[in-house]
Amino acid sequence: MCLPPLLSLKAFEAAARHLSFTAAGSELHLTQGAISRHIKLLETYLKAKLFIRYIRRVELTEIGQEYFLSVQNALLDIERATISARRDSRRRITLDVLPTLNSLWVMPRLASFTEAHPNIELRLVSSISPVDFRTHEVDVAIRVGRFPGNKYPKRHPRIELEMVGSWKDVTAQYLFPDVLVPVISRKLLEQGRPIETPADLLSYRLIHTASRRYAWGDWLANHGLRVPARSDQLDFGHFFMAIRGAKDCKGVAIVPRIFFEIFPHDPDLVCPLPGEIESAGAYYLLTRESQSDDPSIRLLVEWILAEAEHIAGRPPVPA
Repeated sequence: MCLPPLLSLKAFEAAARHLSFTAAGSELHLTQGAISRHIKLLETYLKAKLFIRYIRRVELTEIGQEYFLSVQNALLDIERATISARRDSRRRITLDVLPTLNSLWVMPRLASFTEAHPNIELRLVSSISPVDFRTHEVDVAIRVGRFPGNKYPKRHPRIELEMVGSWKDVTAQYLFPDVLVPVISRKLLEQGRPIETPADLLSYRLIHTASRRYAWGDWLANHGLRVPARSDQLDFGHFFMAIRGAKDCKGVAIVPRIFFEIFPHDPDLVCPLPGEIESAGAYYLLTRESQSDDPSIRLLVEWILAEAEHIAGRPPVPA
């Protein structure tokens, strides 16, 4: 079995989540130097660089970004399995969430659910793949996409993701609209051209997200514009990475407004223009219809819906 040291994995996961060796050390009760040594050990083991180190900050490499998601899920699995082994009487539920919603919304709030319901063991996984409720691996999921039977205007930004493999026995409850907005660092905005119209965005480097490759093109097309043929545009794997890139002054990102609203408050990150056009799809909470009477699943569904109500409709921070 090819496994790196567990403590190094924990140090990497914490540092990647905080994008800070100091914060990771504080969480794990280790020094910043110890975190750095563990990550260097892991990089040596993997023969790959996980972080780009600057004077006062770090950021994940492309390999680091992908490794972070895998390690985070693996550590959660170990934690849930350990709890399960210690408390066999607990009801186990698997919640499958999109990576950015998982990192920015579900995980920071998870303690409130587990504390309120100690007899429910919640296993959290992260994926953008269609959910297959025909297996018993997932009980509840959050996905974004087109709802069967709904009609969407052609001009609405596309969502290529499929929510489920089959809609048989699936119940969907609406959570959030998908409205794309540009986000940029206030510091970068002060250094560059003022953004008063969508055309002004094109003077900045655009940050794209792999899972929604048409986001910029469709949003700009709604304003009579096209993505410029610039060689310095950036691509990130997930929206939370694109938001981080914008925060770090790498350019302007286009993201669902809901992600900007739930991003940890930072007065430097602003939305220079409002979003008005909903995408051809939305965010839904998915469950099995045949499990609608399950008390534990009903508690989780009610909790998610209540949390969603707290943030729905909050306006982005203006520039």
